[in-house]
Amino acid sequence: MSPMITSILILNLATGTIITMASFHWLLAWMGLELNTLAILPIISKSHHPRATEASTKYFLTQAAASALILFSSVMNAQTTGQWSILQLEDPLAQTLLTMALAMKLGLAPAHFWLPEVLQGSSFKTGLIIITWQKLAPMTLLLLTWNQASMLTLTMMGSLSVIVGGLGGLNQTQLRKIIAFSSIAHLGWMATIITKSNKLALLNLTMYILISTPMMLSLIFSSTKTTQDLTTTWTTSPMLAPLTMMTLLSLGGLPPLSGFMPKWLTLEELLTQNMALLATVLAMSTLLSLFFYLRLSYSMSVTMSPSPTKISSKWRLKPDTSALPLSITLPPSILALPLTPLMKP
Repeated sequence: MSPMITSILILNLATGTIITMASFHWLLAWMGLELNTLAILPIISKSHHPRATEASTKYFLTQAAASALILFSSVMNAQTTGQWSILQLEDPLAQTLLTMALAMKLGLAPAHFWLPEVLQGSSFKTGLIIITWQKLAPMTLLLLTWNQASMLTLTMMGSLSVIVGGLGGLNQTQLRKIIAFSSIAHLGWMATIITKSNKLALLNLTMYILISTPMMLSLIFSSTKTTQDLTTTWTTSPMLAPLTMMTLLSLGGLPPLSGFMPKWLTLEELLTQNMALLATVLAMSTLLSLFFYLRLSYSMSVTMSPSPTKISSKWRLKPDTSALPLSITLPPSILALPLTPLMKP
């Protein structure tokens, strides 16, 4: 793919998300979502591999169905209320349909089956776009309608997503599928808390993007695709290996790293609103995600201090500069916990 075509696609990708985020009319929001979907399809399938073509097809069918459902729910609401404002979603059936459509776009359970398959068929760079930038537009619509969306539907889908995300990643060896199930679990936390506190949902999304970005960049720089590849990261990039390990632990929510902060505040808010059972389910389910991140980190730590006589010294031939591009994005992903008192709503 030529650089000019890539630039045009990325520009359309950004434009579609910005149109959706800036609109208060359902048709404009729908147009932004469609532009966003059409721009990402050639990026997913640019390698012309059968898995990439399959991934782009699955992504298109899922997103097109969700967009059609969004348009249908907005038409139903317009027939009932006589206006197209996003902030005036009053029809109960339209609220439920919109919630399900946005959940399908995000990848919440039980409409999550497309996300692991699409990520596995995409490159890591494309996967980074899918799990970060592509979540902004649907999450913006959820944040705009947080006090009008179906609370029961979002809570059930959110708690189910945390459970499915934890269970689904346990038996995976492909890092892209592990990242996909982790994304499902994190989206479950956002969906669960968004009807109780939209500020905490925004904090969850921000921290997830801040942690996922350096983690994906470190995997791209080290050309790591499976759990077995993690065991050889130290021999090729000794500076990058411990940083990747800390980022993985932070994404799992291990204290005192940054990933623990949104989970801590979310559980505190649920307990404040007398939802102890839901908080217990989320806390127990996130231990499953933390387990496979601990397993990944352990597989890296075992080989970080091997015997000098048994390793290859190829990384000593040139300075290791692979960790330098992460110097800006890494600190907030692992060192933001002291800012917790400032983040309370």
